[in-house]
Amino acid sequence: MNHLTLTIDADGIALITLDHAAETMNLVSPEWLAEFAAAVETVATDPAVKGAIVTSGKKAFMAGADLKLLSKGFSKAEALAFSEAPTRMHRRLETCGKPFVAALNGLALGGGFELALACHHRLLVDDPKAVVGLPEVKVGLLPGSGGTQRLIRLIGVQKGLELLLSGAALGPAEALKAGLVDAVVPPGDLITAAKAWLMGAPDPVRAWDRKGYAAPEAGGLLNPGMAALFSMQPAANAAKTFHNDPAPAAITSVVFEGIQLPFDKALAVESKYFAKLLSGPVARNIIRTTFVSKGEAEKLASRPAGVPKANFARVGVLGAGMMGAGIAYVAAVAGAEVVLIDRSQAEADKGKAFAEKTLAREVERGRRSETQADDILSRIRPGEDFAALAGVSLIVEAVFEETAVKADVTRRAQAVAGPDVIFASNTSTLPISGLAEASQRPEGFIGLHFFSPVDRMALVEVILGRRTSQETLAHALDFVAFLRKTPIVVHDSRGFYTSRVFQTFIHEGMAMLGEGIAPALIENAARFAGFPVGPLAVTDEVTLELPMKIIRQAEAEVGQAFERPCGTPVLERMLAAGRGGRKSGGGFYDYPQDGPKRLWPGLADIYPVRADQPDITEIRHRLLAIQALDTARCLEEGVLTTAADGDLGSLLAWGFPSWTGGTLSYIDTVGLEAFVAQCDGFAQRYGSRFEPTPALRRRAAENEPFYPAPDGAERA
Repeated sequence: MNHLTLTIDADGIALITLDHAAETMNLVSPEWLAEFAAAVETVATDPAVKGAIVTSGKKAFMAGADLKLLSKGFSKAEALAFSEAPTRMHRRLETCGKPFVAALNGLALGGGFELALACHHRLLVDDPKAVVGLPEVKVGLLPGSGGTQRLIRLIGVQKGLELLLSGAALGPAEALKAGLVDAVVPPGDLITAAKAWLMGAPDPVRAWDRKGYAAPEAGGLLNPGMAALFSMQPAANAAKTFHNDPAPAAITSVVFEGIQLPFDKALAVESKYFAKLLSGPVARNIIRTTFVSKGEAEKLASRPAGVPKANFARVGVLGAGMMGAGIAYVAAVAGAEVVLIDRSQAEADKGKAFAEKTLAREVERGRRSETQADDILSRIRPGEDFAALAGVSLIVEAVFEETAVKADVTRRAQAVAGPDVIFASNTSTLPISGLAEASQRPEGFIGLHFFSPVDRMALVEVILGRRTSQETLAHALDFVAFLRKTPIVVHDSRGFYTSRVFQTFIHEGMAMLGEGIAPALIENAARFAGFPVGPLAVTDEVTLELPMKIIRQAEAEVGQAFERPCGTPVLERMLAAGRGGRKSGGGFYDYPQDGPKRLWPGLADIYPVRADQPDITEIRHRLLAIQALDTARCLEEGVLTTAADGDLGSLLAWGFPSWTGGTLSYIDTVGLEAFVAQCDGFAQRYGSRFEPTPALRRRAAENEPFYPAPDGAERA
């Protein structure tokens, strides 16, 4: 057996040890299911066996299903069969007449915890890393092998529903208090305690299989408590998801229906809801981008082969402002000695002060010890003398976003560090090939675009200049991995990928304002689409000066060939009115000291709201489409090399809605033909920026999605 071992001791206690030989984590798969079902049959049919212990030979007990498998897509029939097989196995386990105890020696999540719930008794090791829970809602699914029905019968409807809708993972003390496990046991006593329970001849019949069983809080809408809960929960789900993610609504329905049914019928209902979610686009989108593509990126799938791995014992950071200070901090946390250079010692010290403040907060919250914080802080060496860069293996430039300034520090740094040191620019918009002209060795020059705040944002956009070598790319990716960040690789252009497409979002919002669309309608439509904030609010945060500066810089460098973005007139008018954004006291919003931000009333004077307002759905689709369309252009132009990088970048860089799976997955979700038709309509009404490219029209005509969809899988 490749997934488990089965032994039976002299007392008739079977020990089933999950231990997938080819994986670091035990996962639910068809192969595992067949082996485990066979082990259950052995326990059930061997008269010498009194009961069974299920544990793991790995540090963790078991996770859920293999997400790579789930991301490939299922038809509804395939998804139903995928759910019904483990459901039958779990049911056989709990009704076979022999008691099973789950000895959870580590993490048990998703399908792994569903297996534990099917056992008659659960023991959890006393280890803070040993968390348990059902997090399926976070990937657009619900527990599909009995998890919803066993949980609510064990701990009650209200507590169970809260855990299912949050997807929370609980540590030992919390899990015991909540009733998810029966006991918490010291690490060395787990198997002994499990066997002792079995030797006590426990009753192997579950409560819900006894005659006359009444489910807790049953009665549906005739039960006043349940009537109140299920009357309000749909509205709470909608307020959180805006109907973009169907999983919370499905979980609520399956709990409501299941608690009123006999157990086996409730399991059948659960499988049907699970199948609908798994065969739908949202779960597929979320799983593919946020788990599979993200995992591949973090394993450095784009790294050129055959290049020896680089190490980063000592690195340099030029510029101790917000970005430079953040980069210095994460590099020091990763273990590097960091030379942090700015124009003066005082400015450099301010950069180190950011690390000091951040570490103090970490210590206060119990995430680091004082000693750990002191060690990290000691690795940051602030100063103004470029000579301190001697001996660094990589330099990240994070100075003012101006070509001449960046060229100056590049020359000064390479004069000390030498031309062979990897030189990376943290520019967000300036073409890397142009910046590399100041370098002694353009082959060793690359872009590393971090996002603010650096310590919390996972993405790094790795930008190849025209002359960047494959060795430089490999070592830049090594550095991103060293920082425990997630890389995407793009080719050089103005704005690269993330800044370029993000700007379409804010400019489209400003263009709508200029058309007389109510600002609250614009902002709410963005929220309803799934964006964390609306385009006007996020423009205030980045400041109105920044996109205006990007426009002027492009005009100076590109000339008449540069086409001004659609929101430029609004930018100019707002800046002329002294409304530069939050940092300057107010922009599209006011920021009173005694309350939350609110839309600036003066907007109505500058941009009167027209009488005929578009439907909120039109605005929602317009904001999503402009970003998706420009991402498709980036892929066609070679700025992006894979659809996965485009999707991952859109989710992690600026918060494109996760239910879509990303900008290109969104096109697939809408359907190519429908998306092209939608863009054609927008082009007629709002301008040529919505005009689909010939390549996108060809894709639609030939039904060639960015990701192949299986037969029977649904689109939105």
